[in-house]
Amino acid sequence: MGMVAWIDRTFYPQYQGNWDDGLFRDRILRELKPDAEILDIGAGAGIVEAMNFRGKAGRICGIDLDPRVEQNPFLDEGRVADAGKIPYPDESFDLVFADNVMEHLDDPKGVFTEIARVLKPAGKLLFKTPNRNHYMPLIARWTPHGFHQWINKRRGRAEVDTFPTRYRVNSAAQAKAVAKASGLEIDRIELIEGRPEYLRLTAITYVAGLLYERAVNMTGLLSGLRILLIVSLKKPG
Repeated sequence: MGMVAWIDRTFYPQYQGNWDDGLFRDRILRELKPDAEILDIGAGAGIVEAMNFRGKAGRICGIDLDPRVEQNPFLDEGRVADAGKIPYPDESFDLVFADNVMEHLDDPKGVFTEIARVLKPAGKLLFKTPNRNHYMPLIARWTPHGFHQWINKRRGRAEVDTFPTRYRVNSAAQAKAVAKASGLEIDRIELIEGRPEYLRLTAITYVAGLLYERAVNMTGLLSGLRILLIVSLKKPG
């Protein structure tokens, strides 16, 4: 057994691949009702199985700049569109969600305002994104996009599915500010650190990630340094 596999089995036996998407799926399922109208922002080609809510909601729509969204098997309807100009009428959706999308936005306030427009009163926006204060986004902000593609290729993601990052709504403080500016209310903010996926490349990097994970989970005072930001926002109504 290699050292990486030993650390997996010893310290993270409950973790599977894409554990963060599994956590986010659970948060979405808590909000879903069988007749809910939902919108997936950045739905893409449907490569993240955890974002498949077929049979869990009344209607599932999705938008993305990637034309593959029109063939996304998880959607009842996929449209090629920018999140800053959502092609649906006011108050169309009970729930809007975005999985690893917010870090790519040039204009978060414009996107959040559009989401608020298409949400029904008391509807919710849920999103998962990297926390910009964690070491991985800090590294990402100081390295070129080609490096991001190389890292993700080693982790099994195609280069075409690695997009440029901006990190303009990627902290609790940023989320609160953008929510307030777009007319949404904070429902819940979670900061989570789990298995250090990006450092599982070698035993040495994995041990460093393990020590970091234990440190930031030891006290709430260090919660702002955890990797995963999951935010729930609510439209007044």
